[in-house]
Amino acid sequence: MSIDIHETTVRVRYAETDRMGLLHHSNYFVYFEIGRTELLRARGITYREIEDAGNLLVIIDIGCKFKKPAYYDDHLTIRTTVVRVTHVKIVHKYEVLRDGTLLCEGHSTLACVDRGGRPQGLPEILT
Repeated sequence: MSIDIHETTVRVRYAETDRMGLLHHSNYFVYFEIGRTELLRARGITYREIEDAGNLLVIIDIGCKFKKPAYYDDHLTIRTTVVRVTHVKIVHKYEVLRDGTLLCEGHSTLACVDRGGRPQGLPEILT
């Protein structure tokens, strides 16, 4: 049985904030990657194992809609959901929450390519 939704938590570090004390917008994409990585671990595989097998997952689309700010030392939940899988692509949805309040929603599309950058089928564990 594959896991299609996973939650993980992070604490906003001081270095991730801007001069206004807010979590810098670029770090949300880092948090999305944490969510994807932990979802894979929950499935029993790591990015390293996928890459060692010759499958590279590259982002071909990513976006984020900000609703409320996060601040230094906030404890956040990153909810990562697999919303669609094709032969070569995976689409994820992300929600970043603080105490149940939605701070942002995001999405990404990853394509599977070989080391030469040519599209290839996703490994079976990802389908």
